[in-house]
Amino acid sequence: MNIDSELVRELAELLIETGLTEIEVEDGDRKVKLSRAASVTQLAAPVAAAPAAPAAATAPAAPAADPVPAAVDPGAIKSPMVGTAYLSPEPGSDPFITVGAQVKAGQTLLIVEAMKVMNP
Repeated sequence: MNIDSELVRELAELLIETGLTEIEVEDGDRKVKLSRAASVTQLAAPVAAAPAAPAAATAPAAPAADPVPAAVDPGAIKSPMVGTAYLSPEPGSDPFITVGAQVKAGQTLLIVEAMKVMNP
């Protein structure tokens, strides 16, 4: 199999320009897959604030570049990923949590949809 270094170079540039972490190209019997490590940025999720212990993240994440001071919103819980937040399990049903309610470690507060995957 003959590797086209120019194609690999162009795909690598495309990864950098678009911010993608992986790209795969098939052309006949030739298949090229490039991937790179993504830089992880942790952002504060817009959730209802309640005094609680932070939920344990499934994977360690790098701290945000400009972390929000605790004095701004001491009850805020940071999401381990960026995505669409759903406050109830399905449209029209009761929310997982209400403002001012006590929460326990491991309790589901919302669902974050990231890349078509629902993450409690």
